[in-house]
Amino acid sequence: MRKVYQLCMLIAIVMWSCSAHAQFDSVYQFEATGNPVITHKYTADPAAFVHNDVFYVYAGQDTGDGKWYNMPNWLVFSTQDFKTWKEYPVPMKTGDFKWAKDHSSWAAQVIERNGKFYWYVSTEHQTGGKAIGVAVSDSPTGPFVDARSSALVTNDMTKDCTSISWDDIDPTVWIDDDGQAYLIWGNTCCYYAKLKDNMIELDSEIKTFNLPDFTEAPWIHKHGDWYYLSYAAWFPEKICYAMSKSIEGPWEYKGILNEVAGNSNTNHQSIVEYKGNWYFVYHNGSIPTAGGSYLRSVCIDRLYYNPDGTLKRVQMTTEGVVPQ
Repeated sequence: MRKVYQLCMLIAIVMWSCSAHAQFDSVYQFEATGNPVITHKYTADPAAFVHNDVFYVYAGQDTGDGKWYNMPNWLVFSTQDFKTWKEYPVPMKTGDFKWAKDHSSWAAQVIERNGKFYWYVSTEHQTGGKAIGVAVSDSPTGPFVDARSSALVTNDMTKDCTSISWDDIDPTVWIDDDGQAYLIWGNTCCYYAKLKDNMIELDSEIKTFNLPDFTEAPWIHKHGDWYYLSYAAWFPEKICYAMSKSIEGPWEYKGILNEVAGNSNTNHQSIVEYKGNWYFVYHNGSIPTAGGSYLRSVCIDRLYYNPDGTLKRVQMTTEGVVPQ
């Protein structure tokens, strides 16, 4: 009888373990009730991406005591109506890059090319200094794997503009109308370079854009004939932007787009069109009571254009965007 009881207990433990593992690996569904959109965990540096009529948000996860950046992995969420959201199993963490230091999952962006999804990330290199890597997947929700087994950009490659060790962060990628892909990134200096068709190698020298008060967080989007380069300026950060008729500039500075995001020193944006409307995706530090500069939260508001193509100042709201 005792052996039967022990066997039953063992079976129960195994079943519970399998169930817990399945739950951990399953898709989690939740509803947004305004801004912040995600409230069950802290999320930062959101990069929006639209694929097959699905609106994806990629973000780093903030954890810890709120006294410094502690970001163990990246996350991915999706929606089709801005009300019902899905969170997928962790698609990638810093440890997936063997050359990177752990808990440094900083700003990143996903883009699709030829049926593959490329995730450009900023992290800290084990040899010192910030670096940019690239991962690849067959699915927008991952899992992603290191596409190179080495960093795409390291600190020794960008010494001409500044001697700081943290300038190689916040990558954004744009594929132009002629098929040429560009990597744009930086802190204090805004760098750019062409990418090869394989999306994992540089195909030009590294150049810089001249942008007033540039701090970090560049993002490219296009509307009509205009290219828009938005970025974080000053500190605490506001989002500014410039416009050009060419992806390589020259860029004409247009001023502030978004004010300091509540209770957060950083302000990191992405801008995309979805179902005919434009959206401004950013983070703040507004979740009570622990939210702040190191425990941030993703928010979404609408973006509007003036008749001349310039951007209207983003209005940050508690209500967020209207469900579609």
